[in-house]
Amino acid sequence: MVAIVESIGVCYTNLGNNLPDAREVVQLYKIHGIEKMRIYNPDTAILNALRGSNIEVIVGIPNTDLERIVNLSSASNWVQRNIQAYVPHIKFRYVAVGNDVQPSDSIARYVLPAISSINSAISAANLQDQIKVSTVISISLLSNSSFPPSYSSFSSEASGFIEPIVHFLAKNGSPLLANVYPYFTYTDITRTISLDYALFMQSPTLVIRDDNFEYNSLFESMVDALYVALEKSGGAEVSIVIAESGWPSNGSAAATVENAGTYYRNLMNFVPTGTPRRPRRAIETYLFAMFDENLKPVEMEKHFGLFTADKKSKYQLSFS
Repeated sequence: MVAIVESIGVCYTNLGNNLPDAREVVQLYKIHGIEKMRIYNPDTAILNALRGSNIEVIVGIPNTDLERIVNLSSASNWVQRNIQAYVPHIKFRYVAVGNDVQPSDSIARYVLPAISSINSAISAANLQDQIKVSTVISISLLSNSSFPPSYSSFSSEASGFIEPIVHFLAKNGSPLLANVYPYFTYTDITRTISLDYALFMQSPTLVIRDDNFEYNSLFESMVDALYVALEKSGGAEVSIVIAESGWPSNGSAAATVENAGTYYRNLMNFVPTGTPRRPRRAIETYLFAMFDENLKPVEMEKHFGLFTADKKSKYQLSFS
């Protein structure tokens, strides 16, 4: 169980009008032994509530701020205001510069310069050994021929965007953060992927072979596809952190409490063991998300919470 505690965190977002306040949120993390949190912007309320909690934190810089952060003095101000002001009372782990930026987005050209500026500001604050700077990508940057994993690569549209970022991460010893959702892959192509394979329930007799590697779940196949793409882009030494992974309990196909609970439990049991290409290397993974959020625009998106708005556990997961 120690490995699970070390490798699992939970994403905290609060797009709801009925959610507990920041201090209650931090208390809920502590009660359940959740030792890592991802937040998507440096919200003052949650940062103040995290002081002295010993919870490790990924803090995000929203996509809307990337152009401004390219400027080194803006990056330094951001680090002073949102990182240095809280150190050592908050244990920051990563700064995530942008989330799921697509190569075709107008802001794509700002991602690497913004990462570089924030990294310089972190180094100037002498925090570079404690806090690593990266960005969060989605699996959509892979080519359509990324199955099985040995065939994987970043798509031709994405390579010009992601490869310089990969080189920067490799040079600075930073991981690549990735949102990995077997749920969406399964629901997009249900004709070729079984629900059991998406939920880590595949029979061992139906193992999928890829060269010398064997896959029993969609999640490990997706993570190894990212590792292969990294290797082909000069990032063989770059590790992957799963910045989001989850399964909805309502609002769409295969979205049930039973399926979601099965996914989260099996994911938590799997990540300490590593993937076939990175065996015995625990995968740092952040479950999405802490709460159901009733103001999300799409019905299915309202039901990713591990907890209801009144702090009741939906799945009785064990983090400690």
